[in-house]
Amino acid sequence: MAVRSGRLEKRVQLSLPVQISSLYDPATAERSTTENVCSLGMRVVTQKAKQLNERLMISSSVGNLRAMARVVYCQRLPDGRFGVGIQFQGQSVNWTTGSLAGASD
Repeated sequence: MAVRSGRLEKRVQLSLPVQISSLYDPATAERSTTENVCSLGMRVVTQKAKQLNERLMISSSVGNLRAMARVVYCQRLPDGRFGVGIQFQGQSVNWTTGSLAGASD
């Protein structure tokens, strides 16, 4: 049987302001910007490194979208910031239209 590799869904380049906070320490909230998004996850640029599998709450700065997510990778960028890959947990989110798509589990 063939093993699937790569993305399940194409990401759309989109720069949106979001707030990222740890589920375990909400006081560490950080404003960030997306680089690309899809209903399953996004890539954001942050000032602080994130831990693999860290649980986060992502909130849109405009509108009222919120999603629980986990960190799937964190890579240091040449300018000292971090590119962070985030996978949504429990629901799909359409960040381009600003709507929740319902449970995905």
